Amino acid sequence: MPEKSDVWQGTLALMILKTLESMGPLHGYGIARRIEQTSGDRLSVNYGTIYPALLKLEQEGYIGSEWGLSDNKRKAKFYRLTRAGHQQVEREAKEWERTTAIVARFLAPGEQS
Repeated sequence: MPEKSDVWQGTLALMILKTLESMGPLHGYGIARRIEQTSGDRLSVNYGTIYPALLKLEQEGYIGSEWGLSDNKRKAKFYRLTRAGHQQVEREAKEWERTTAIVARFLAPGEQS
């Protein structure tokens, strides 16, 4: 099995937003595990990374939160996408597609026009 990598700089917010968009409300641990699962367990998301990112997204108004009970009946903060968050997912996804298209040009120099 390949070694796990840390989440790439600048991509965690998009991964969180896309996870909430597809899965609905989740607590921080659930978001981190889902990102790892979606990556095929190639990425590692640690608590020192996920919770500051969630706080920042909440402060920016892209996600909201409320306290609830997790599956194991423990108190947990559940995060959900806001209307602004849905719009941000679209913006960030388009920007990521543009960025990866540019980088791809450098990785396949024979195909540049």
